[in-house]
Amino acid sequence: MSKLLRGVAAGWGAKKAGGGCFTTILIFMLLWWALGSFEIFK
Repeated sequence: MSKLLRGVAAGWGAKKAGGGCFTTILIFMLLWWALGSFEIFK
């Protein structure tokens, strides 16, 4: 369940911040990594 929430949060953030396709994927990967470092999403 935590990976699902992490994916949703990263996807939402990437959609809001991303411009093009490559940028959105890059932001998603960055957010996925960043959210993984918090205990709430582990």
